[in-house]
Amino acid sequence: MGTILDTIADAARERVKQAKSSVPMEVLRSRAFSAVAEAGAGNLPFEAALRKPGISLICECKKASPSKGIIAEDFPYLQIAKDYEKAGASAISVLTEPKWFLGDLSYLSEIANEVSVPCLRKDFTVDEYMIYEAKLAGASAVLLICSILTPEELKRYHSLCDVLGLSALVETHDEREVDMALEAGARIIGVNNRDLKNFHVDPSNCLRLREKIPDNVVFVAESGVHNREDVALLEKEKVDAILIGEAIMKSTDKSAFVAEILGRG
Repeated sequence: MGTILDTIADAARERVKQAKSSVPMEVLRSRAFSAVAEAGAGNLPFEAALRKPGISLICECKKASPSKGIIAEDFPYLQIAKDYEKAGASAISVLTEPKWFLGDLSYLSEIANEVSVPCLRKDFTVDEYMIYEAKLAGASAVLLICSILTPEELKRYHSLCDVLGLSALVETHDEREVDMALEAGARIIGVNNRDLKNFHVDPSNCLRLREKIPDNVVFVAESGVHNREDVALLEKEKVDAILIGEAIMKSTDKSAFVAEILGRG
């Protein structure tokens, strides 16, 4: 019997299959490369934002999740993204998975068009088609999850991101996956404290794996960050960035929340 991660990945493959029947791969690829030719590959703003001095925040627009259900009954995603930008987010993560996270690719397009900070397409990338979609939707980065990709797929998708001028946040959970990410040439590695196979959260997971990741690779801690004490510990361990979702989504004053967890309050 497969895990919930397997189920979500299978659903993503079916989603891509349906999308290809509407807009064939060749057409989408051509559009994406035309966009690159017209505007240039750019200077990887997502990566640049996370490499700035001090700890960076990737703030997430997320209505729901498989583990928590509905997180935000009211979900004015554009206003939320603008609030994140005003609060000082270095980047914004936008959920586009429709079934379990109640996301949509249109949310990404609208948000990327309205904010100046770089946006990450947060989804379960299982096909290069989704990378072309992200490029055309205005994303600056995509998520590549080691748990649902083969080493060959990861390398191929990471290389495609480079060609399209996209950054790749390569998500790992254990030592084997960190090695897989490094072998693929990842420049941004996230360690998810949440095991996507059973949704158990271990806040110390990223700390255990920190020493495996070279200093020239951007290190991102994902999940399990809720307060100033959590952030202070990660700062001490030289974490470059934090992806924070549920805690900030539930905050009514996002500027005050960011100031508090960064110790500026």
